This record gives sequence, structure tokens and C-alpha cells, in this order.
Amino acid sequence: MPTNPTALIAKQIESRIFVLHGQRVILDADLSALYGVTTKRLNEQVKRNKDRFPADFMFQLTPDEKQEVVANCDHLVSLKFSRTNPYAFTEHGAIMAASVLNTPHAIEVSVLVVRTFVKLRQMLAAHKDLRHKLVELERKVDDHDGAIRNLITAIHQLMEPPAPQKKLSIGFAPWSEETENLANE
Repeated sequence: MPTNPTALIAKQIESRIFVLHGQRVILDADLSALYGVTTKRLNEQVKRNKDRFPADFMFQLTPDEKQEVVANCDHLVSLKFSRTNPYAFTEHGAIMAASVLNTPHAIEVSVLVVRTFVKLRQMLAAHKDLRHKLVELERKVDDHDGAIRNLITAIHQLMEPPAPQKKLSIGFAPWSEETENLANE
């Protein structure tokens, strides 16, 4: 376990980031705690500087999303009884929030927030590369499996004795329809 305070904060940040609407986000309650201000103060500053927070920087959760987040994140139980839905900040929104708060602590922590988002992005890219290689390997194995199956089928066919053929008997016998058909073949 990391003993460095910076590493501890980075670990905290990493545990607070999750995926919502297909983006990695951090909720206003977690962000305000990291920046050392109340959630109310953070949201006041965001509302005063609304032009700095377009939809791709920040969005408000729906009541259903809020319930899901509260159910999945134990540290957000206090949001269960909140009358307002929390805001979710993307990486850029978290940086912008630090700039509107303009406190030394917020600016210092925002650097860690950015590094954590970048680290998560790199991990995701590594997983995509690994997934691509795995799919390619599966395709090769499937191709080889098909070739091996064909080879085994051919060996089985060669191992089976040929079907007995009806031959004409040697000697004199009266011709029947069956023997005439065999002779014509």
C-alpha cells in the first residue's frame, strides 16, 4: 500500500472515477472533497461560470442514474437523501472546476486528477490492444482448428475399410436381373 501522500490521493481519485454515459467521470461530491471545498461551494462556482462547462465537461445525473450510483458506490450513501441530482465532471470538467475554485489546493489536486484520468486512458488502450491480439489469436486458432478437423476427417476416411463390392461369382450360373446389372456396370 502506498505511503506517499500523493500516491494515496491518486489512489483515492482512481477509486472515485467511474464510467457513465460512456465517459469516465467523477461526481461533484467526490471532486469537492478532493479539492477541499464543500459540494455547495463547488456547484455555486460552476453555476457562476456556466459558460466554462459545456455538456461534454459536465452533466447532471437523472434520478435513476443517481439511484444506481448510490447503490453501487458505498461512499455516496449520503446522496440517497439529497433533493438535487449530483453533477458528473469529465476530465476536462474537473480541470475547469479547479480553475474556477482558484485555490492552491484545488490546483495541486487537479494535476493529480488529470494524471489519474490519463493513467486510466492508457490502461484502457492497453486493454484494447490486448483484446485485439486475443481476437487475432482466436481467429488463427479457429483457422488451424478447421484445418486439423479436415485432416482428421481425411485420416478417418482412409482408415475405414472400403465397402465390399458385389462381384460376379466364378463359374456357370444362370443370369438373373441382379447379375445382369452388375455385369453392365
